[in-house]
Amino acid sequence: MKSFTKLTSKIIPLPNTDVDTDQIIPARYLKVIDKSGLAEGLFDSWRRLEDGSPNPDFPLNQDEYQGAQVLLAGDNFGCGSSREHAPWALMGWGINVVISTSFADIFRGNALKNGLLPIVVSEEIQTSLFDLSEEAPTATVDINLETQTLTLPDGTQVSFEIDTFSKTCMLEGIDQLGYLLKHDEQIAAFEEARA
Repeated sequence: MKSFTKLTSKIIPLPNTDVDTDQIIPARYLKVIDKSGLAEGLFDSWRRLEDGSPNPDFPLNQDEYQGAQVLLAGDNFGCGSSREHAPWALMGWGINVVISTSFADIFRGNALKNGLLPIVVSEEIQTSLFDLSEEAPTATVDINLETQTLTLPDGTQVSFEIDTFSKTCMLEGIDQLGYLLKHDEQIAAFEEARA
C-alpha cells in the first residue's frame, strides 16, 4: 500500500445514489487472483454502450476528468455485497479518494484497508461540489489526511473523520499486517516472557 498524505485533484462527478459493488466492479471481473486488470471493469456497464464502445456520456470517459483522482458520489456509495475488488478497481483506475454523504460500512472498511480514502461530507458540501464540477470541471480540491481537511477552490475548509488506526496506516503506507510487523520486537518480547 502506498502512503497517502496530501492530494490535489479535479473531481469526477457521479451523482448516482445507492451505487452497489456490482455496479462498481461486475462479478464477471472477480475471477482474478490479484488486482491487475480490475480497472478495465470499473463501472463497466455504465462506461460502455451495448456494442462495447465507450459511452461518451459517462464521466470516466470524458476528457476533462482524465487524470482526476477524486470521485464525488451520490448517497450510500458502495452498498451491496462485500467485495474488496471494488476499492481495488477504483484505485486501479487512479481514484484515491471517494467523497459522499454516506458509505456502506463494509465498503468503507475495505476502502480504508486498501488505501482508498472515503470522505463523508454534508449534503450542502456535496451539492456545492456537484455544482462546481458542472460549472468548472477543471477546478481542483485539496485533501490533507494529516489535518483531515478537504479544501474547496474558494478556500472553504471542511473537516472529515477517520479513525486513528486507519489514518496511521494510510499515512505510513502499511496495511494491518504491516502495522503488526512494525511491533515485531515487542511481540517477540511478549512471547518470550509468556513462555
